[in-house]
Formats: sequence, C-alpha cells, structure tokens
Amino acid sequence: MKRLILGGVRSGKSRLAEKFARESGLTVTYIATATAQDDAMQQRIDHHRRHRPTEWVLIEEPYSLAETLEKEARANHFLLVDCLTLWLTNLLLLNDNARLEKELQALQECLPTLQGEIVLVSNETGLGVVPMGELSRRFCDEAGFLHQQLAQICDQVILTVAGLPHILKGNN
Repeated sequence: MKRLILGGVRSGKSRLAEKFARESGLTVTYIATATAQDDAMQQRIDHHRRHRPTEWVLIEEPYSLAETLEKEARANHFLLVDCLTLWLTNLLLLNDNARLEKELQALQECLPTLQGEIVLVSNETGLGVVPMGELSRRFCDEAGFLHQQLAQICDQVILTVAGLPHILKGNN
C-alpha cells in the first residue's frame, strides 16, 4: 500500500502518518527530509524527534529520496517519508534544474516498484494565495505537479484538515 497524505501546516498529516506506522505492526523506517536552516526549523525537527517511537529507524535524506526508498523498501516493512515539500524545497534551493528533474523522475519511476507499506507526507500548497516571488511560485507549481503525479501512483490519497482525514482516493 502506498499512501499520499496532504494537508496544510499543522493540519495533522504527520500525526496521521505516524498513526498508520504504529498501527501497522511492521518495522518502521522514518525518512526525514528537513534540514535545520534556522532555530524555528530546528524546533520543529526536535518536536518530531521527541514524539517518534525510539525503535523506529531514522534516515535523514534531504536530496536522494528515490535512492533511499529503493534501498530501504521491502516486504513487511513500513517507510514513512516526511515531507515531500521540504525535499522539493531542498532541491529547488540547489538551483540545479537537471538534479531537480532527475530526482523527481526517479521518485515517480521507483514508487510503483517498491515493496512494503509507504506513506508520503506533503504540504498542500494549492489552497492558498498565489505567491508573489518567482521561487515561491515555482515551488507551488512544482509541488502541485508532484502531488498530481504521485496521486495517480498511490493506492490511497488523504487530505488532512484540522486533524481530520478526508479520503480522496482509495478506501482502506
């Protein structure tokens, strides 16, 4: 089962993903894409670390997500990726279009082939105002395209609002 969980900031999407992981009864690997660029982000990272079970394996990977998923995915294993929009931001900030396209394509190509349970968490950016800056607009566009493509691949897509999951695709 491959799930995509979308939602706004503090919508409960990570909590829902972690609930699926805990309830799976499988060995869990948590793939974190965040990098601590400032104190506020470090506090968010620390908050997530404190609330994760200590037995979960943690892999911090800000760029090579598909490669990491291919290495870690296997039957009877649960992979939780949090979050795709931070991963996308990291790639955009490299200012290397070839690398960005390579990583996006690699994720879309590998995802259907992976074994085990996989949950991808991402911020839904299409519900807000159109950003004024060029990089912000590009980020929203790229995130929107990525979400549309992954929604086609994933078995289940969930939008989380105010801690409440709304199933958009799939019924498990």
